[in-house]
Amino acid sequence: MCCKFENNFYKILFLCSFMRYSILAETYERLEATPKKLEKADVLAELYTKCKKEELALVVRLSQGYLGFDLGIARQMIKEVVKKAYGVSDSEVMHKFKETGDLGSVAEYFDKHRKQRSLAHKELSAEHVYETLRKLPSLSGGGSVERKIFSVAELLSNASPLEARYIVRTVLGELRMGVAAGIIRDAIAKAFSQDVKELERTFDFLGDYGKVAEQAASGKLKAEIEVGRPVRVMLADRSPGLREALEAFENPALELKYDGFRMAIHKEGNEIWLYSRRNENVTKQFPEIVELARKHLNARECIVEGEVLAVDADRKPLPFQRLSRRIQRKHDIEKMAKEIPVQMNFFDIIYLNGKNLMHEKLRTRWELLKKMVREVKGKFQLAEHLETKNLREAEKFYRYSLNQRQEGLIVKNLEAVYQPGKRVGYWLKVKPILEPLDLVVVGAEWGEGKRARWLGSLHLACKGNKEHGKFLETGKMGSGLSEEQMEVLTKKLRPLILEEHGKNVKLKPLVVVEIGYEEIQRSPKYPTGFALRFPRLLRIRDPEDKGPEDVNTLGDVERFFKIQKRASGKGKVQKAK
Repeated sequence: MCCKFENNFYKILFLCSFMRYSILAETYERLEATPKKLEKADVLAELYTKCKKEELALVVRLSQGYLGFDLGIARQMIKEVVKKAYGVSDSEVMHKFKETGDLGSVAEYFDKHRKQRSLAHKELSAEHVYETLRKLPSLSGGGSVERKIFSVAELLSNASPLEARYIVRTVLGELRMGVAAGIIRDAIAKAFSQDVKELERTFDFLGDYGKVAEQAASGKLKAEIEVGRPVRVMLADRSPGLREALEAFENPALELKYDGFRMAIHKEGNEIWLYSRRNENVTKQFPEIVELARKHLNARECIVEGEVLAVDADRKPLPFQRLSRRIQRKHDIEKMAKEIPVQMNFFDIIYLNGKNLMHEKLRTRWELLKKMVREVKGKFQLAEHLETKNLREAEKFYRYSLNQRQEGLIVKNLEAVYQPGKRVGYWLKVKPILEPLDLVVVGAEWGEGKRARWLGSLHLACKGNKEHGKFLETGKMGSGLSEEQMEVLTKKLRPLILEEHGKNVKLKPLVVVEIGYEEIQRSPKYPTGFALRFPRLLRIRDPEDKGPEDVNTLGDVERFFKIQKRASGKGKVQKAK
């Protein structure tokens, strides 16, 4: 009996040794109060040095506001959480929300004005908050919504007003502190006296600054590939044209630029993992690819990359929007797999049977990939690939790609190594029109007449730079949306409303759209100094494919503006022939 008591005593003592969540909340408040990036990094570095080894990774993730998983909690559910935690009515919550536009502040207000605190009140640790939130996605099936509401409400019942503010904001993924990944990286560098470039290189392989911080604290950064753990993918730059792309490389290879979804397949024995471009695990959504990978990847262990396409019954490509339904689907997977079959097209291999191939030339990687993939035509195959320096041959391949309803070509340097997470000019995109822009929707306007129930006139923003804010408006798409598009967009945007002023709404920047346009013009109307002429919606980006952190930057907009001027000599885009 004594031993049992003693064991429990030390267990409790160990748990109590974790950092109090109040320390984290106070740090959040300091971060929110300063707009200076260097000061933010200093504040976080101070926090990280206070962490014990066991809690460092989770504190880093909490401070970043990205826990590495989707919590599955919508804004409406948080309103129910606040009602349950503080015993207030729906009208009281809505009234306060209209005043503040922030459910975190709403929770803070009701926590301050609660009549009495529970006798069983427990002080929250950072570890307890993190673990409670980590378990939310696993709550599924009947009654899962109620169990999620109860779990978060229980946290709030033990929280101080300040803690309540940041617990709610963390759940919603909107900490509002202006802390991007670069600040987290710089803070880790300061806290543990590490080189920023080495930290970033380690992050390319680990994909998690929590794990990077653990290594930095130990003094041993180890950037190694591990099968089953996603790696940041190499990215392509834009080329003004096919001729320029061919001239850029001594030995170019051309591949179809598929209108699909980039995927990395990890294999270890019979274990298969599928990851998106943003390192989201999509294994469950594509069971047929898992089976094909088991049978037709001729390797004990490997990491290969390619593009997934939606196809029809004749294995002809379908638009990306059809594939997007597969990516988003969490239930009835087998039914969806029959309705929307897919095709896997491989273009690279970065790991094979214990060997990291990133430092090998693309020529070598391609030859290994050809030997390793046992093709099943129309389902599981190599990307269509041509090695030529001849412009006529390249143009013929380019036209073929467009006739196959693909986006164009990727021209690659056969002598180049693989650089994870980087645009280093080794791959160049060639498309028939000026590069569309991926922009985030930061505002909108309610329609009029029969369209009054829908949001339209989207306010579009690119990513800012060090001198400007996080997102900068660069145009408004006021027409050209169909009623069906407006209905879909309204469903996605309504839960993201932060403020309403008459017809105008300010939105949490989460929904990314791909925008085509006739021309980029200089304009003092927008903070970027540029406006889009005749913008049109090409597609709503799937969050698994591109999130707000992936949108085009102000630098991209400036570069595309210069490209279009070179293309025509008059500042207008040349039409594709």
